[in-house]
Amino acid sequence: MNIASYTDRGIMMFGDTSQGGLPYAKDPAVVRFNGRYFLYYSVPTGEGLQGWRIGISASEDLVHWEKIATMEPEHPSETNGFCAPGAIVLHDKVHLFYQTYGNRENDAICHAWSTNGINFTRETTNPIFRPHGEWTCGRAIDADVIPFGDRLLLYFASRDPSYKTQILGIAAAPLDSDFSRPQWTQLAERAILVPELDWEKDCIEAPALIRRGDKLFMFYAGAYNNEPQQIGCAVSTDGIHWERLFKEPILPNGDPGSWNSSESGHPGVFQDTDGQTHLFYQGNADHGKSWYLTKVKIGWRDDLPFLEKEASVL
Repeated sequence: MNIASYTDRGIMMFGDTSQGGLPYAKDPAVVRFNGRYFLYYSVPTGEGLQGWRIGISASEDLVHWEKIATMEPEHPSETNGFCAPGAIVLHDKVHLFYQTYGNRENDAICHAWSTNGINFTRETTNPIFRPHGEWTCGRAIDADVIPFGDRLLLYFASRDPSYKTQILGIAAAPLDSDFSRPQWTQLAERAILVPELDWEKDCIEAPALIRRGDKLFMFYAGAYNNEPQQIGCAVSTDGIHWERLFKEPILPNGDPGSWNSSESGHPGVFQDTDGQTHLFYQGNADHGKSWYLTKVKIGWRDDLPFLEKEASVL
């Protein structure tokens, strides 16, 4: 199975090889900024896949990507690692909302911003958010944000108090604020999405949001890594109450022998300037020894998403 041949066929297949081992990149987030595309993703930097950082790559065509930087720790909250970025362009800046790593129940969401997409200034009040209430263990990871009305909605994954089940929560800050810690308010005293379908097993994570008209659509990962993790989709009119669109994954893992037979997971959704929706995701065929990032095009029919032809790579 020649993974590189997919890129030759015009299909994105990106893996970070900067650590000298197998290609390894997870948790994609893409924006268009200053005339090119930026891909932010998680990459390990130490032995035993520890010391997580955020990698930065750039592209002119969403297929061929060149790594240009790795974000290194600059704030005390990042000492044990940081990863899983959510990215958005607001007020002529790229804003990253990302998680601390390696602190279990104490992992939380941080914020940084950049005027060039590469060099980021950390929010001094990091971490800016962690959840509270009897429904959660207090952890927050896998951030994604989307403007909705006069607020910026923050979606995140947490776990129940037993630390067994991964679930989703929501918070918000004024859209015209600096997104520092005092600006955030938790919007629900409960999980907004929990595992219910067989294929979701004990995990709902990695929410990825897009707005169409007056509705929000969430692509999410179901099941923990390599169980296999697969991607579902839900819809909401208020950002808090969600309804699944399908009982089966909209994007499943691949068949035995395919590049993503172990997983198709952790989505990141991006709408380009031409209106085309791209769903980025991670996958592998070796139970996590390597990780690649790719994308499929999402079409819309009768206000429902579907995978376009590019998904034949599966």
